[in-house]
Amino acid sequence: MSRTGKLALVFLMMVSLSGTAMAADETPDSGGKEETAEAKLKDVPLAAAIIGACLGAGLCAIGGGLAIGHIGAKCIESIARQPEAANSMFAPMIITAAMVEGGMLFAIVVCLLGVLGL
Repeated sequence: MSRTGKLALVFLMMVSLSGTAMAADETPDSGGKEETAEAKLKDVPLAAAIIGACLGAGLCAIGGGLAIGHIGAKCIESIARQPEAANSMFAPMIITAAMVEGGMLFAIVVCLLGVLGL
């Protein structure tokens, strides 16, 4: 991935995290009243926060998938170059992939908590 693509992903993640922070401050309150234009504008930050959290969760899933794919590809490449070391490469690959997946799932849970406003 190019440097520009990485910077774009970092920017999108920062925007999504700021959106989840705004979601924690806003709570929808219709209360059965007729909504005015001002009341409708109050829902815009909440909608932006939800969109940001969804984008953040998607980017976390994409990033984690790319990382685990890269780990697996490099391990298979190493095994192809030196087959007798396959047993010693398998455990570190699984541990590294589990660490990446754990971080990815934690980030997705944080994004989903932002959607729920908790």
